[in-house]
Amino acid sequence: MSECALCQPSPQHILWQDDFCRVVLLSEPDYPAYCRVELVAHIKEMTDLAPADRARTMQVVFAVESAIREVIQPDKINLASLGNKTPHMHWHITPRFSSDKHFPNSHWGAPVRVSEVQVLNDAIKQQLQNTVIARITCALNS
Repeated sequence: MSECALCQPSPQHILWQDDFCRVVLLSEPDYPAYCRVELVAHIKEMTDLAPADRARTMQVVFAVESAIREVIQPDKINLASLGNKTPHMHWHITPRFSSDKHFPNSHWGAPVRVSEVQVLNDAIKQQLQNTVIARITCALNS
């Protein structure tokens, strides 16, 4: 699977990782705190996973969503798992604001307004990472 971008080491900032999956903070200036949960193994579909691994995946996704909501307080969170271009199991956790350039439409669609680019400073990135770690640890140990 050498052609799969998600099978390679991530060039993105890794907020958390274990031997099953990782949480990466994507560099998307229009969507601060946009994260992706990526499985380490090359798995194509959720139903290719054992039920316990499906549950584990969603525990991580929900923990990341919760951390983003706490730290940056978006108006909405979008969760998506498409994989049409990259058939490697991953989930997008996208914070949305009513002022973002695509809201209320998908952030993959045509812009509906010009919006101010938002950049997470180092303190907020660290707070997000600490909160992600705490939420995942709690979710996986409960």
